[in-house]
Amino acid sequence: MASIRRSQMVRLLGIGFLALLLQIPISMIGRLVYERQHRQQEAIDEVSSKWGKSQSITGPTLIIPYTHRWSEIGTNGQPITRTETRQAIFLPEKLRVNGKLDSAILFRGIFSVPVYKLNLTVAGDFPPPNFKELGIDPASVAWERAQLSLGISDAHAIQEQTAVTWNGNRIPFLPGADGVTASHTGIHAVATVNADTRRYEFTFPLSLNGSLGLYFVPFGQETVVDLESNSGNPSFQGNWLPSQRTVSDSHFSAQWTIPFLGRNYPQAWTSQTDLREAIQASQFGIKLVDPINPYRMAERSVKYASLFILLTFTVIWLIELLAGVRVHPIQYLLLGAALCMFYLLELSLMEHLGFLLAYILASAAVVGMAGAYSYVILHRLARAAIVVAGVGGLYTYLYILLTNGDYALLIGSLGLFAILAAVMFVTRRVDWYTSEIQT
Repeated sequence: MASIRRSQMVRLLGIGFLALLLQIPISMIGRLVYERQHRQQEAIDEVSSKWGKSQSITGPTLIIPYTHRWSEIGTNGQPITRTETRQAIFLPEKLRVNGKLDSAILFRGIFSVPVYKLNLTVAGDFPPPNFKELGIDPASVAWERAQLSLGISDAHAIQEQTAVTWNGNRIPFLPGADGVTASHTGIHAVATVNADTRRYEFTFPLSLNGSLGLYFVPFGQETVVDLESNSGNPSFQGNWLPSQRTVSDSHFSAQWTIPFLGRNYPQAWTSQTDLREAIQASQFGIKLVDPINPYRMAERSVKYASLFILLTFTVIWLIELLAGVRVHPIQYLLLGAALCMFYLLELSLMEHLGFLLAYILASAAVVGMAGAYSYVILHRLARAAIVVAGVGGLYTYLYILLTNGDYALLIGSLGLFAILAAVMFVTRRVDWYTSEIQT
């Protein structure tokens, strides 16, 4: 029994079991991070539902009803003529959008929500509607019921009454948009369309609130979108990146120039053709990004908790092996519990102080606690200094990983390689067949 107690293999198995046991508090902290993320999302949903959600601008489109007629054979064998009102949808030839997005931060308790005020000027023109290419008899067209429709994903956030200038005539917008262009909410205006007009030019302003993101649809044969903002953290989304962009810490400007050849739907179709999925897939725009999301950082930190506990235990075990001291399993467990506290402190402090200051305070507190306790259990200041250097190095290493997401895999691989090389170097002269812990 004494030989078994002094066995390094048994010691390593015991340390491994303690590391596994500490997965319980780590998993509890992970669930706490998820819970706080869920509460943050609830706060975002609450604020955005009142201020304005992520906005998607679809259109404008020219929608003209027509009467479709067809014949059926009745039960008595006689032909029956049936009619149905359908819609023809036409897209603009040129579409130009100029916008200014003023971003701000609203708070719900301790949670922040990125919001914005958007001011747009939309202009363009339509060619004469070509019903023949859609197989529609022009005589069946209800020209007087034509309308210009603009889809807005969260229309309740419109801030001002607006009107469209249609071939020089000012026409007020009315609530509601037709759902055939993927947006069931929005505004529309009664448009004067006839078979004789050669071109229909339009322009209108639009002011609305939104949050988190802003998206457009390339409905023009040539679509040009110019957008500028006081936000310095845009994430460009969708199938097209800006052809020109300038991004600084407190401002960005971007221009998209998109030809219609790159999308998966034509310039005209009827309501019998469902293109809503293709239209949805063609969206492009920006997402307002929080550069340092505390919950994302905390979630990434917890993923390294098991590794850090195991590496810290390895340092203590090497000191045991090389210095001939003995550390009780409960002391290992208490030291591991101190390491677990780092993630709880980091999460709670980040909600109030921000990432950098919270990380410094949490790591300093845990390194100080681990160093003081190591001095007690290892009996010498030099040995405790090794533990302090090891734990402090791990937290420095973690900070580099968290703040360099693009290189996290490379940094992590090189770091683990260096740690393994260091353990192999330190134990290179140990005779594992005869090595025992001295009592």
